[in-house]
Amino acid sequence: MQVNDRKQPIGSLRISRDVIATIAGTAAQEVPGVARLATFTANNIKGMLSKRQMPRPVSIDLTDEMAQIVIQVILKDGTNIPSVSEKIQESVKESVQNMTGIPVTKVNIVVAGIEFEDCPAEAPGV
Repeated sequence: MQVNDRKQPIGSLRISRDVIATIAGTAAQEVPGVARLATFTANNIKGMLSKRQMPRPVSIDLTDEMAQIVIQVILKDGTNIPSVSEKIQESVKESVQNMTGIPVTKVNIVVAGIEFEDCPAEAPGV
């Protein structure tokens, strides 16, 4: 768990990347058209037993006290992908900045799949 340190007059403030990722993920899921965050599972026993860490749906890069965020989402069928992606970017940036005070320079969206109402689908190759 890596953290963002800030010096305060009476001490320090630490905000972990996991907290920032939780804020970003929650903000993304609240946007109409988002079915859920993309989750990745091991396709075989060897993959499950390996010590490699599975990719997370939200990744945070903190550089010079500024955040760049990548979010992998599954969208609902019939969603206008560019429009919903822009709304996700706006929502995530606003939420993270308002709750943490950390400037967000980029929010990159990866559409990992489309979920159809009659059969939920995982992202291809996942």
